Amino acid sequence: MKFVSVNEAVSIIKSNQRVFIHSVAMTPHRLIEAMIARSDELRNVELVHIHTEGYLPYCRSEYRKSFHANTFFTGANMRTALNDGIGDYVPVFLSEIDLLFKRNILPLDVAMIQVSPPDEHGFCSLGPSVDISLSAIENARYILAECNPRVPRTHGDGFIHYSRIHAAVESDGPVYEVAVQDPSETEREIGRNVAGLIDDGATLQMGIGGVVNSVLAELIHHKNLGIHTEMFSDGVLPLIEKGVITGNNKKVLTRKIVSSFVMGTRKIYDFIDDNPLITMKETSFTNDTSIIRRNPKVMAINGAIEVDITGQVCADSIGTFQYSGVGGQMDFMRGAALSEGGKPIIAMPSVTSKGESKIVCMLKPGASVTTTRAHVHYIVTEFGVADLYGKNLRQRAKALIRIAHPDHRESLEKEAYNRFKIFYMD
Repeated sequence: MKFVSVNEAVSIIKSNQRVFIHSVAMTPHRLIEAMIARSDELRNVELVHIHTEGYLPYCRSEYRKSFHANTFFTGANMRTALNDGIGDYVPVFLSEIDLLFKRNILPLDVAMIQVSPPDEHGFCSLGPSVDISLSAIENARYILAECNPRVPRTHGDGFIHYSRIHAAVESDGPVYEVAVQDPSETEREIGRNVAGLIDDGATLQMGIGGVVNSVLAELIHHKNLGIHTEMFSDGVLPLIEKGVITGNNKKVLTRKIVSSFVMGTRKIYDFIDDNPLITMKETSFTNDTSIIRRNPKVMAINGAIEVDITGQVCADSIGTFQYSGVGGQMDFMRGAALSEGGKPIIAMPSVTSKGESKIVCMLKPGASVTTTRAHVHYIVTEFGVADLYGKNLRQRAKALIRIAHPDHRESLEKEAYNRFKIFYMD
């Protein structure tokens, strides 16, 4: 391993290049800060990545001539900047981002990553973030790495031999953690409703947050559950410890927990460290619909910003305001629908934090459709479950109004009448 100063490492970056930044908890902040320090001499450096964690200085307006974020997903750390025109968003399925690199649609000059120290065979681990990062390092001309002993070594495909790293810098910062929040009573109700849809022997896909943790907490008496997901967090640990998650019924990597990235507390990072139960794969594998559908009873649990009364799901924008990204929702919604006994599920509170209904007559102007009404099956709120599969537009509207917040049902009924002309709630 060739260790250099961080300033020497980033000296390889030139103006007009495209630089990949490692994902989520593995965001290489030492390298980013050193790159930013060269802002006076760099121009038009394009930065590509999915979700990252921590402060991103290149999103500040004073650096816009030097750096430009062209992101496949946006989180809270760059949401405002992107919508102010400092960056751009590329709508793309998480399962297909690797093709942008492999087909030279977005060729990469440099990849900046964070890895574990090399083992006795010379291999470093990408730790909890393999996702699109494996494809990035396979296709970038130069690889810069922060080598951090706190990075957990994970089993699976996320390895890079030290000889492929052009410059490495020593790092000892903590892996970024996301605290587990106690779910609200609304989230607990949603969790109970979703858990009622999940069968023994199911294969789970889920994200992170109060709703997901509430669902997982309700599955404590289930049997032989498996996990094939794009990401997971601390919420799965009690189910593993109690033998609820076994993976015995999975067809793809039986008895393995399959994921592309992990984000949570130090407890989950310690759990995945050198744990052969965990198999980390890139998203071109985890999110491949043809692979997902091979598992039985795939339960895809995803969220939404709003859902209209025909079943159109917006999950990545608030009107024209880009809030997150397409991500892997459609990959897993479709995979679950095609899985034998599978259930694609959208779970969300009935109202926003401001009390506005998340079930609406029409999506906000400019809102994106993340999951189409032809793909949607189950919508779940704290007030129940709407099964939309095979339902016509009027039947869908009725089912969704029933699980809307009581304060908004009357206005939704009036809007539904204006839209469908003949409309009576049972």
